[in-house]
Amino acid sequence: MIGTGTPASCTSAAVVAAVAQGGVVTFDCGPDPVTITMTATAKVFNDRPDLVLDGGGKVTLSGGGRLRILYQNACDPAQVWTSSRCDLQDSPRTTVQNLTFVEGDATGQGYGLAEVYGGGAIYQRGGRLAILNSRFFRHRCEPTGPDLGGGAVRSFGASAPVWVVDSTFGGAAGFGNQCANGAAISTLGSSLAVLNSVLSHNDAIGRGANPARPGTPGGGSGGAIYQDGNRFDLTVCGSELRQNTANEGGGAIFFVSNDRSGTMSISDSVLQGNPSAGFETSGLPGIFVLAAPGQPVITRSTLSR
Repeated sequence: MIGTGTPASCTSAAVVAAVAQGGVVTFDCGPDPVTITMTATAKVFNDRPDLVLDGGGKVTLSGGGRLRILYQNACDPAQVWTSSRCDLQDSPRTTVQNLTFVEGDATGQGYGLAEVYGGGAIYQRGGRLAILNSRFFRHRCEPTGPDLGGGAVRSFGASAPVWVVDSTFGGAAGFGNQCANGAAISTLGSSLAVLNSVLSHNDAIGRGANPARPGTPGGGSGGAIYQDGNRFDLTVCGSELRQNTANEGGGAIFFVSNDRSGTMSISDSVLQGNPSAGFETSGLPGIFVLAAPGQPVITRSTLSR
């Protein structure tokens, strides 16, 4: 339990300590909604029990526009190595639910590890991540660069799909997330399932695509979602992707499976008003996709400009 019944008892230090211990973490901050401004990033340890971080619908965690809020990395020795193939291991497993995340900033938050980019709210490498009934507003990461992405959430080489359920990324003007690529969510080699969620007003602000065109810094693809790698999948079901933008490709979704083994399924969803300033796949407004033959599979959905 974080807190002893008052807002003042719910501190950044208490969040950091509870996340480090793992297990089921809840909040007792009094009867009213509370915002906890983080002064340090909460980090998941790889040798602790699976983490469930539950805000009860009343808690907002803020990065204060300065730092990343939550960090999970199976390959970071500072968080304890637990296998020789940290990039493939099934743990740690983290679930965040009934929480609001605001104003996280992953810019320059690499902790000395070159691959740790993006994820103003949440960064994950290895293990598993599930996001349930949560909201993500005004997060940032590097504004330029190829493959740098995930204004709100970044997943790198997860062992199972990242689950995003009943959640909102942006949702209204002034609440959107920004990054070079994948302003809401970016994955590299990780599969993603987005169910009954809203992703809107997110902006991929890089310039020059990937690989970067000569004379450009790179980036600018995947206004809402950016995925790259070989074998991975994307499922979007019962969701709305509206008014996201990309300076390059995929105003809503950028999906590139390098070996053309990846799959994409969109069902019972609406993708509307997601301009791609540079390029997109013919007949699929707001989407750029390179995937397995016959992909994407789109059913009972509306795609329009």
